[in-house]
Amino acid sequence: MGLPIPDRPPASAGLLDRYAAEHVTGALRSPHGCFYLLDGAVYCVEGGTAPGLDARLRVSGKVPAHGWEAARTTAGPHHAGARYLVSEGWLTQGELELCHLAALLDAAFFALPLPPESTSFTPGTAHWLGVVRRVSAAALQRATAHRRALLDRWQPWAAVDTCPVVPVDPPRSGAPATGRQRRLLASADGRSTPYELARALGLSAFVTLLDIRRLAAAGLVHLPRGPAGALPRRRPGARPAERPAASGERPAPTWQLPVPELFETADPDIALLVRLRTALEENL
Repeated sequence: MGLPIPDRPPASAGLLDRYAAEHVTGALRSPHGCFYLLDGAVYCVEGGTAPGLDARLRVSGKVPAHGWEAARTTAGPHHAGARYLVSEGWLTQGELELCHLAALLDAAFFALPLPPESTSFTPGTAHWLGVVRRVSAAALQRATAHRRALLDRWQPWAAVDTCPVVPVDPPRSGAPATGRQRRLLASADGRSTPYELARALGLSAFVTLLDIRRLAAAGLVHLPRGPAGALPRRRPGARPAERPAASGERPAPTWQLPVPELFETADPDIALLVRLRTALEENL
């Protein structure tokens, strides 16, 4: 199963902006995800592409499958599923907020933009988990655009997105890799796609996709066979091409991009959570 990369959103995201401006509460369903809103802010996103909060918590060992199901069945009309997880001692409020925000950002990346012709809105519908944190539609769209720009920097290696990840054996001598990338290489069995690896390891689907492109650029992952000229050609040992650094900008290593600031938001709590989440993901 591959990772469907959505097209670039238009200058205005349309429906999400409209419902945010109208301060609506309910569920906005599209072909690739469902956005739950409270007074126009997004507090949950569910999608079939990125691993959800349940997969992240289960793989990390924080919440077993029966604990998640118990939270769902006891959530009740007050949608207190998240409150149940914390009250039962499965995880702290801070851990829940970090994991929830990471899952929300990941799902939103693959669900946006929202096609008006195949999107529906159900007023008043709420998610059983309840509100853990709310994120403004504008901040969510900025985060998605930033992630898309990061992925675009590695576009020449997009051929690996939907194919099984096959590590180069033996690996190229001296090729750098982060701890998370080494974990991906160790888990790649030659049959699993980036999406399947992300789900199995409880990782961000977007970050996994970005890492696999980086690994392909570093010569640590085989590029799939394709039409002549479809894939980048490099001399043995050559470093992958990068965009020229702007005046005064320190060029990023070709194998690792700088840690991104995903949000520019006036909410200090959201900004702190994003920085913490990014730091955690970059140092797995």
